[in-house]
Amino acid sequence: MKGFRAVVRGRVQGVGFRAATEETARRLGLGGWVRNMPDGAVEIEAEGPEDALRELAQFLRSGPRMARVTGTDFFWHEGVDAGSSGRTRFEIR
Repeated sequence: MKGFRAVVRGRVQGVGFRAATEETARRLGLGGWVRNMPDGAVEIEAEGPEDALRELAQFLRSGPRMARVTGTDFFWHEGVDAGSSGRTRFEIR
């Protein structure tokens, strides 16, 4: 199983970013979570097939229509030893 942790910066809180991320991740069959950070960023942890992860990563680079993404950092990992938890559901925290 592959996965990534991402931090998305810009106008990403109060614009439906978490809900749109959850919807996209669930549609792609990914597990993980999305949450707001105190500094105004959004953090995402996602796991699943690589092609689905890459599609979610592409979405995160722009976000929903009202968002304005100014930066994204991705930290990719692979396998249980690299942080995979085997999550099968995606949720908003």
